[in-house]
Amino acid sequence: MPIGGVRAGLLRVREVISLSVAWDDIGGLVDAHERFLAGASVDADVRGPVLESWKRCRSVGLQPQHLLLPYEAGLTLDDRVLRAAEPVLADLRTTLAEMGTAIALCDARGRLIQRLGGDRHLCDRLDEVHFAPGFDASEPVAGTNGVGTALAQRGPVYVVGREHFADCLQPFACAGAPVRNPLSGRIEAVLDLTCLRDDGDPAMLRLVRTAARDIEGLLLDQATDRERALLAAYRRAGLEAGGAPRSGRSVPGHGADHDGVALGRIDLAVLRERAEELIASPLRTLDEVALPSGRVATLLRRRITGPAGEAGAAVEARILGGPRLTGFGLPATPPDTPPAPPPATPPVTPPATSPVTPPTTPPTGATQPAPPGTSPAAPPTTPPVTPPITPPTGATPPTPEATAAAAAGAPPAPQPPETVGDLLDGAEQRLLLVGEPGVGRLAVLARRRLELLHEAGLRIGTTLDVTRTAEELAEVTVDRFADFVAVDLPDAVLRGEDPETFGGLSALRRVAIRSVRTRPANLYDVGDTVEYVPSTPQARCLETHQSVMESVLAEAGGWLAQDPARLERVLAAGAHSLIAVPLRARGTTLGVVSFYRSVRPASFEEDDLSLAQELVLRAAVCIDNARRYTREHNTALTLQRSLLPKGRPEPSAVEVAYRYLPAHAGVGGDWFDVIALSGARVALVVGDVVGHGLHAAATMGRLRTAVHNFCSLDLPPDDLLAHLDDLVGRLDHGEGWAVESTQADSGIVGATCLYAVYDPVSRRCSLTRAGHPLPAVVAPDGTVEFVDLPAGQPLGLGGMPFETVELELDEGSQLVLYTDGLVEDRLRDIDAGLDRLRTVLAAVGRTPEDTCEAVLDSLLPNRPSDDVALLVARTHALGPDRVAQWDLPSDPAVVSRARTAVTGQLAAWDLDDLAFTTELVASELVTNAIRHAIGPVQLRLLRDRALICEVSDGSSTSPRLRRARTEDEGGRGLFLVARLTERWGTRHTPYGKVIWAEQPLPRPR
Repeated sequence: MPIGGVRAGLLRVREVISLSVAWDDIGGLVDAHERFLAGASVDADVRGPVLESWKRCRSVGLQPQHLLLPYEAGLTLDDRVLRAAEPVLADLRTTLAEMGTAIALCDARGRLIQRLGGDRHLCDRLDEVHFAPGFDASEPVAGTNGVGTALAQRGPVYVVGREHFADCLQPFACAGAPVRNPLSGRIEAVLDLTCLRDDGDPAMLRLVRTAARDIEGLLLDQATDRERALLAAYRRAGLEAGGAPRSGRSVPGHGADHDGVALGRIDLAVLRERAEELIASPLRTLDEVALPSGRVATLLRRRITGPAGEAGAAVEARILGGPRLTGFGLPATPPDTPPAPPPATPPVTPPATSPVTPPTTPPTGATQPAPPGTSPAAPPTTPPVTPPITPPTGATPPTPEATAAAAAGAPPAPQPPETVGDLLDGAEQRLLLVGEPGVGRLAVLARRRLELLHEAGLRIGTTLDVTRTAEELAEVTVDRFADFVAVDLPDAVLRGEDPETFGGLSALRRVAIRSVRTRPANLYDVGDTVEYVPSTPQARCLETHQSVMESVLAEAGGWLAQDPARLERVLAAGAHSLIAVPLRARGTTLGVVSFYRSVRPASFEEDDLSLAQELVLRAAVCIDNARRYTREHNTALTLQRSLLPKGRPEPSAVEVAYRYLPAHAGVGGDWFDVIALSGARVALVVGDVVGHGLHAAATMGRLRTAVHNFCSLDLPPDDLLAHLDDLVGRLDHGEGWAVESTQADSGIVGATCLYAVYDPVSRRCSLTRAGHPLPAVVAPDGTVEFVDLPAGQPLGLGGMPFETVELELDEGSQLVLYTDGLVEDRLRDIDAGLDRLRTVLAAVGRTPEDTCEAVLDSLLPNRPSDDVALLVARTHALGPDRVAQWDLPSDPAVVSRARTAVTGQLAAWDLDDLAFTTELVASELVTNAIRHAIGPVQLRLLRDRALICEVSDGSSTSPRLRRARTEDEGGRGLFLVARLTERWGTRHTPYGKVIWAEQPLPRPR
């Protein structure tokens, strides 16, 4: 339809269509758009192309309320496309001058090149949403719109109002259509018409499609004489085989065969790729292609010659079981069907005609359809020996049907369409490619190399493991580039170190090999040490940092010098060419890669050398990244292990077992501790600093040291966590001294901690947590309970007090403390992990070691994503036979009775050697309590791993160690206690304080 003829139709139906669109936009699409975003089904309410576009937008994570279009200056199109588009755009702008519609021309990636027309109000609105030259309107960036969706659908689209995925584009209506290269079928540009939503009209779709076809026709006019001659030669070859205009036309981008089975873009892309390979192979004429959709196609390569001697080749396709296809995919007209009169001028696009009956004779190389009621013939499995069809040079003699028609006075049959790009739209269309074999071979090789580089970028470097990255390089290149690949690295690289610092590259280790068939037994295996002699290609490339290619290995004396007897057998096994490439990244040589060819006959060429260098360069960067990561990981792991407890703690109050497993991705901030307290008590601590790496490990060390210091003060659990919370807050804010810090905040807020204190005398356990997972208690009978402990907030947030819970534990109970990495990961929530932990812990008679093993075997994956710290403590009780206690009145006369009681108890415990010292210590502590404190006084002796003497009173004032002068009469009591005992201290209780002193027990005689 001419462009000018559309204007009147637009004006006549505008009012009715606008009202209808506005009602649909407000009533149905608003709800449908919101329901789609909420995950509801809207299949019946939204047009198919729009719904598919919405799904694509959601799959790439596009958010309707956030639209950020990237800008790139200096964009342009190919001169041929611009020359073809210029007159069409000028005519289109004149037609739409009074209709408030803007015209946009975009490149094949959806980036806007030109914007024409539109009134000032529309242009301002378009500028607000960055629909202007230089901005990207592709669908993954801008969502559903006339440009991006037409490009994604590879066909014309119409989008109005709420059909746009992005909120800011919903005030508009737009229609877009791709512009294809008529010779290659490749999309060169996208044409778009945009107006305000109320001015939208579905007829815009037909208008933009017509304009796109006009541009394609002008592009065809710019084709070279040789291109047009080859097309004409192919057309004559098709007509000579009985071709004539076919009936109808398939929907663009959705071709269908005779059964109506659609062939998608992937099928067409596969056909075109195999056609390029066939046209590049001068010795092949047929190929059979299994399409992703499940169909099977037969490709035929035909030589064609133009009037001036232009030699080329064409590839035709036929879907097995379909009708015979000829020419430009046009079924032959039966002799009794009069052909239609030819048009006055050759059409640019194929006209719609009435249906015709398919021919009965298939072209050479195609499969004859089976008669009704019989099975179709099997497709050919090997190329036929008959030569390809070659039309004669020059004018083509008329066919018998044409001669008969001319004798009857009938006009000659119309010529097939000139546009080749349209032939890719339907499965019934046969012509896939026209070109020259030599150029085709180079194009196929270049495409294969680009595909290999693309796949290498996707598959190499998926992990930060040096060995695995080397294996990925071998896996990608074998069979597609080489027949055997070996990667050799020094041990220093495997450890994460700089190879030049640790002896250079004199000795390498083979870390990866790959072969298309059984690996040659005479080559080095994985793990073997390889020392290349100076004459080998590998040694030369390591020394010069340049790649070395040996096209003929049999003549490479330097390579044979490595091990003549062994390598002669390698040559006998078929190896004939080699490329050795040094693995270099960031100025450091990391190893060498050897590519061998043995199965394929072709030796390596110069282009192969460039490809090998590019592949190894990409792999070298990934290996260097993995090496640096390994070094940082080992450093952080060493730091963290140096900050964790050394050896196994052996307090008498509990029997302890523990496990620490760093995350596979990197060390973190998990830690645990078992700290001996006064009075035979023990503190159990488990903590977790959020994050991984050196910073998390260093922060963990600081917090662990702080907990040790606070424990030396014998603070209650809630007070200890309060002090720790205050410390983390000060650390997180630069410790209060950096007034104008230029460094970013390290951000250690997020540390969690669980602190528990167990007293073996009373068998009571006090617990407090700061955002940490709940501890578990396993009773001696196997019953498992998670302690109902208030969560508290993570350390560093401040402002809220921590709560303590006390519970009495039976002797032999197990207290299980852990970090969240044990019960929670990306594939399992914490509730499921706790349920599984409860099941594993429910056992009787296990030792702490057995409990640790059972828990890790059941709950941990092979490659944990987070650190795991597990601490299991089985409780013991300090029985009455090891505890002596006396309540004393506040009377100085009681001191002598206290000394006597202490002496008698030590005699009963067979500790007479400690009687004098203990008697003196008890006398001084009791005297100070009676003289300086208030309330009842209590004296207690504990026989544990040490002899503990405790005196408690009702005062909260702590005594102070003094150094009395010569003339002072007092002040020497605590000084004597400190000198006579191993350690002493004070701890506060809810009712006062306790002063304690410890003496080591004498060794057994």
